Amino acid sequence: MSTMLDERRSQSPPERLRMTMAAARLSFTWLGVRKSLNPQQRDQAADSFGAEGKFVSAAKKLLDTNHPKFKEVTAIRGRAISYWKGVSLPFPETGIRLIRQDMINEFDGQIDRFREELDDAVAELDRHYDELRSAARDRLGDLFDWNDYPPSLVGAFAIERDYPSVDAPAYLRQINPELYEAECRRMQSRFEEAVELAEQAFTGELAQLVDHMTERLSGQIDGKPKVFRDSVVTNLSDFFSKFRQLNVRSNEQLDQLVEQAQNAVRGVEPQQLRDDQTLRQRVASQMSAVQASLDQLLVDRPRRNILRRPR
Repeated sequence: MSTMLDERRSQSPPERLRMTMAAARLSFTWLGVRKSLNPQQRDQAADSFGAEGKFVSAAKKLLDTNHPKFKEVTAIRGRAISYWKGVSLPFPETGIRLIRQDMINEFDGQIDRFREELDDAVAELDRHYDELRSAARDRLGDLFDWNDYPPSLVGAFAIERDYPSVDAPAYLRQINPELYEAECRRMQSRFEEAVELAEQAFTGELAQLVDHMTERLSGQIDGKPKVFRDSVVTNLSDFFSKFRQLNVRSNEQLDQLVEQAQNAVRGVEPQQLRDDQTLRQRVASQMSAVQASLDQLLVDRPRRNILRRPR
């Protein structure tokens, strides 16, 4: 066991990423709820504005997506995407993220649970389908067309996952060794970029969380401390957990800043920060130091294009 750990420690971050992670992709079948108007309908719409039909783009909304049952369906997709992103690292190919190999079974099981939730929610939505279509007919008037609507919503929504290969195809070794080597180099560069993307994501997220906490702890409104919600601390705790789980030890300075931020709030409960002004000032001072170092780290790495989101 120690030999294996020693080997992993001696590997470069891209090699560690490649040896310990797997590619995971989510895809969705999702009912489209907007449909472009046909040329005649578009011309009629354009006439009302005194415009030419060919210069107007218009669509009709087939179903009310604000219906509570439709929102329940949409929420499951949102939760599935959030979960996928929360247990994975970015990869420089559209739609693919990297998860730990030892988490594949857990990930697969959770996606199955999302699929079951979705099937139940769609079945419930389908029970309100006639109501939704009738409401659409009232809203759309002459634009309503029964042919725009499937007979049932069952099967119109689905979540799928797969685990695509991110290695050079082995068969190329025999068919074209030079092409195989070129593909190996290409995939190696992808993992090098994935390390940068992971570091970029962690740095940007930590900067945003620390900025927010510092602003909440230090700022005042009408001479009183700003509202400090539990989520300010719990979001940081969630970040620390994800960082421990997914960090590939690519940046020692970032590792130190994460540890510094974690030490600042270790054992601190949100209510304590609301009640204890001395503790509040101490944590604010420590977080300000982390913030300053993060700002410098962001400035020192322009090549990685780390973006700070506005609060």
